[in-house]
Amino acid sequence: MALFWPLLLILVLPGCNTSAIFNDHLYNPPVHWGTHVVKKGETLYRIAWRYGRDYRELGRANGLSPPWTIKPGQVIRLDRRGSVPTQTRTASRSQSSDSVSRSRSTQPSRARSSSRSSQGSQTVANVNWHWPHGGTVIAGYSTSGKVNKGIDIAGSPGDAVKAAADGSVVYAGNGLLGYGNLIIVNHNEHYLSAYAHNRKILVQEGEDVKAGQVIAELGSTGTDRPVLHFEIRKNGNPVDPSRYLPGR
Repeated sequence: MALFWPLLLILVLPGCNTSAIFNDHLYNPPVHWGTHVVKKGETLYRIAWRYGRDYRELGRANGLSPPWTIKPGQVIRLDRRGSVPTQTRTASRSQSSDSVSRSRSTQPSRARSSSRSSQGSQTVANVNWHWPHGGTVIAGYSTSGKVNKGIDIAGSPGDAVKAAADGSVVYAGNGLLGYGNLIIVNHNEHYLSAYAHNRKILVQEGEDVKAGQVIAELGSTGTDRPVLHFEIRKNGNPVDPSRYLPGR
């Protein structure tokens, strides 16, 4: 009898996923088991985000290639693993620049503060990052205890939510449980950012946006208080936004 439940899980789990797997506070992706049946309106970006996977890796695992076109009814295998391209020479150069920038950040705080406040941005990994909202951070990034894959910024309903960097909107909707009205912006080959719980979405999928452009109205969809939940993901993995956003 002791072997019954583990055996049942092995038999049942690879076939399908329950809706609970989508709740960010219950599960911590990446998910590498089961399948996903594509629904109308879904994109590979959205599916990869849901399961904590890099969209390129998941696409290649399922025999897809750019522009990662999928169709309703198509089965995406989550138990397969694909490759992610190694960073190019340009990206490596960018990382070197990041190291230089970070070493320079050890200069006196007054100089660093004035530099950042005048520019209102910080370049990391060849992306010029800006704060998406000026409110107080009420919950920081955490990988232990109460997991938070981004930061939560307090605000008032209707406040402007701005794009943190130049990019293209790859998802705009409310199909991911726990995120409410969500926008995902692709910045380059490696980085995505997300803006959750919006009251109103002001952009469409496929639209190019500029850093500082208003893309949504702050709200409380999918949560119990007005707040902007902001994430940055590198190669599909959540990273601490405070390491990318300018000091303030």
